Amino acid sequence: MRNAVAIVTGASQGIGHSTAIRLARDFSSIVLVARNRANLEGTAAAVKAAGSEPLIVDLDLAEAAAAQKVVDRTLATFGRIDALLNIAGAVPQIDLLEMADAQWESGLALKLHGARRLTIAAWPALKEATARSSLCREIRRFSRKRLTQPWARSTRRS
Repeated sequence: MRNAVAIVTGASQGIGHSTAIRLARDFSSIVLVARNRANLEGTAAAVKAAGSEPLIVDLDLAEAAAAQKVVDRTLATFGRIDALLNIAGAVPQIDLLEMADAQWESGLALKLHGARRLTIAAWPALKEATARSSLCREIRRFSRKRLTQPWARSTRRS
């Protein structure tokens, strides 16, 4: 997937951070999206070391206008979007029974609404990328290959 661009949300830490670094081996450019710029700079250094060009976009995807800004900056910088990984999401680390509605809604705004808005904003570029690349074929090929591997088969006996 060289000469391809992936957007990774939640790239400042955890699964998003690790995903961005892994994708840097396969994509020429990785757009790193999260609220914490300092952590994004660390991710960007690791992405660059892995062989990909990073673009830091420090925005809060819970804000309605943020999704379009991510897409606009990505297209202005790289001219394409080949993959979108909506990983961002935060829920307060407190007991569910003690969580206030506002805290729950805040998590939904980022994880669900932010992901939905970003997918909608990126959709035209993603459709164009699918038409010119083999990303979907590669995903299907990988899925089929994985299911045929002995380690992927169920060990449960009926």
